[in-house]
Amino acid sequence: MKSIFYIEEKLMTLMKNLLPTMRIFLFFLTFLLITSCGNRKNESRGTGWSINSKKGGFQYNTEFEDQETGPGLVFIEGGTYTKGQVKDDVLHDWNNSPNRQHVMSFYIDETEVTNIMYLEYLDWIKAVFPQNEDKYKKLYEGALPDTLVWRNQLGYVEELTTNYLRHPAYAEYPVVGVNWIQAVQYLEWRTDRVNEFILEREAYVQKDVRFTTDVENGQVDVNSTFNTETYLRRPETTYGGKIDSIAGKKGIKNDSINVYAGVDKGILLPAYRLPTESEWEYAALALVGDREYNAYRGKKKYPWSGEYTRSQKRRTEGDQLANFKLGKGDYGGIAGWSDDGADITIQVKSYPPNDFGVYDMAGNVSEWVADVYRPIVDDEASDFNYYRGNVYLKDVIGEDGKAEIIEPDELVYDTLPTGKIIIKRLPGQLKKTEIDEEETFLRQNFSESDNRNYRDGDIESTRLFGQSQDEDLAENKRPETTNMYDAPTHPKVTTNEEGQVVRSKDKSNSRTSLITDEVRVYKGGSWKDRAYWLDPAQRRYLPQYIATDHIGFRGAMSRLGSKSKSRKTARHKRKS
Repeated sequence: MKSIFYIEEKLMTLMKNLLPTMRIFLFFLTFLLITSCGNRKNESRGTGWSINSKKGGFQYNTEFEDQETGPGLVFIEGGTYTKGQVKDDVLHDWNNSPNRQHVMSFYIDETEVTNIMYLEYLDWIKAVFPQNEDKYKKLYEGALPDTLVWRNQLGYVEELTTNYLRHPAYAEYPVVGVNWIQAVQYLEWRTDRVNEFILEREAYVQKDVRFTTDVENGQVDVNSTFNTETYLRRPETTYGGKIDSIAGKKGIKNDSINVYAGVDKGILLPAYRLPTESEWEYAALALVGDREYNAYRGKKKYPWSGEYTRSQKRRTEGDQLANFKLGKGDYGGIAGWSDDGADITIQVKSYPPNDFGVYDMAGNVSEWVADVYRPIVDDEASDFNYYRGNVYLKDVIGEDGKAEIIEPDELVYDTLPTGKIIIKRLPGQLKKTEIDEEETFLRQNFSESDNRNYRDGDIESTRLFGQSQDEDLAENKRPETTNMYDAPTHPKVTTNEEGQVVRSKDKSNSRTSLITDEVRVYKGGSWKDRAYWLDPAQRRYLPQYIATDHIGFRGAMSRLGSKSKSRKTARHKRKS
C-alpha cells in the first residue's frame, strides 16, 4: 500500500502544474488505481468474479487474519525436537527411546484444569439436566470426580475427601480424581461452551441465550443443548431446532434467510482436547529458551534451564521450582522454611512458568495425555505430529440424506469396569459410527476405523500373522493387543437376564503385561513423585477408567493456518 500512496502523492504534485482537463484525467486515473488495488482481495483469482457481492454469488470471509486464542490457552509454535529420554535413564527400560519428531503449532492450557473450572462444568450439568430424573442423575454422577482417591489406609486425610473439590480454599488447585474419559468429556463440553459464547459475542445468536429456558417464547429448553459439530453440520437443528427463533443480528438476513457461522466464516474455534504426548512433551521442554539462531544449546533435563530443581537466579536463588516429593517422608520441607511451599498439591501459578509461558509442567500433578500407551514410539511409521490413538468415525446419515441427531430420550451411557456409569453422547450431538469400506477402499494412508493397534498389537504385527489367526482369536476370545502383550482381558461390568450386575475380571496370574488398548499415557511428576519423574520425557500409563489423587489434566487446541504468528528473524538468543 505504500507504493500506491507514493504514486498518488506524485500524481497530485504533477496535477498542480497541468491544465484543468489533464488534472481531471489524472485524478480519475488515480481513483481507478487506488480502487482496483483496494478491492483486489474481493475478486476471484480463478474467475475474476466478485466475492461477497451484494448481488449474490460466492460468499467467503476474506477478512480473516489469524486464529483467535481461546480462553486459558497459550500459543506454542511448533518445530523439531528430540522426543524421549536424553538424560538419566536409570531404569534402562527402553520405555521412551530418543527419536526425532516434528510438532505442528498448537495451543495448550496455561495451567492445569482447576477445581473451580471443573465445578463450572458440574454446575452446568445440574442446571440443564433435571436431577430428579434418574437418567439425568446418572449423567451428573458420571461426571463427578472420585473424591475417595484421597483416602489412605494408614494416613488421616479424610478432610480432603470432603473439601478438596468444593472448598474455596482449593478453588485454584488442580482437579484430581478425574479419569481419562472424564477429562475428554470435560474438554468436549468446554468446546461447546466457548463457541456458544463466541456466537453470542458475534451476534449470531441473541445475548444471554445460554441462560434462557423459556420454552413458551421459543427459547432454549433444558434438553436443547448447543453442540459445535452439530451447528457446523446441521445448524438448523441447534438448540433443539430453535436456532431460527433466537438468531442475533448477524444470524438473520432479510428477516427470512438464516445466516450461520459456518466453517467458512472462521469464527468458531477448533475443539478443546487433551494434548498428544508429543505436544505435551514439546510444550514442557520449551527448548525455545535455549535456542540461539537455528540451533538448540544443549539438552534440558527439566522444563526450566539448568541441572537442578532449585532456582539459580539471584533474587530467588535456592527456591524450589516445582512441587514434588523431596525425599522419604519429606513432601515440602521443615516447618517455617518450606522447601517447595506445599505438602499435597498447590495453587496453580505458584512457580515460575517455562519459556513458553506455561505453568506446572513439572510437579503439582501428573497429567493425562491423549495417547494410547506403547513401550516404543514408532518413529519409522511417523515423525510428524506423532499420536497413537486414532479411531476414525463418521456421521450416521438418515434416509433423508442428513446427519442424524441424538434426541433427548436417546441418551447413550456406558458402564466402566469400575462400575461407574458415564454418558457417551449427549442430546443434540451427531450420531457416529465406525467407517467402512466406502472410506477405506483403495486408500493408502489408512485402512480401518480403529488404528490404536497399528503396527503394534494388530494381528499383522504378531507372530501369528499369515496363520489361522481368526481361529486362534476366536478360541481365546481375547483382543489382539492382549494376545500380543499377554495382558489381562479388559474387565467388564454387565447385567444378566435377572437384572443383576456381573463384574468379570481376568484373574490369571500368568500375564506378563498390563498393556491394552484401554491404557493411556500420563506425563510429568506430581506432588507424590521424586525429582526423577519431573523430566518431561518420563512416561507412565494407567487404564483410562482409573482416577488417582495425583493425576490431573490440561486442554490443548490445534492451530489452523500459519505455523507462526509473526515473521521470523534472527532472534531468540539465549538470555543472560
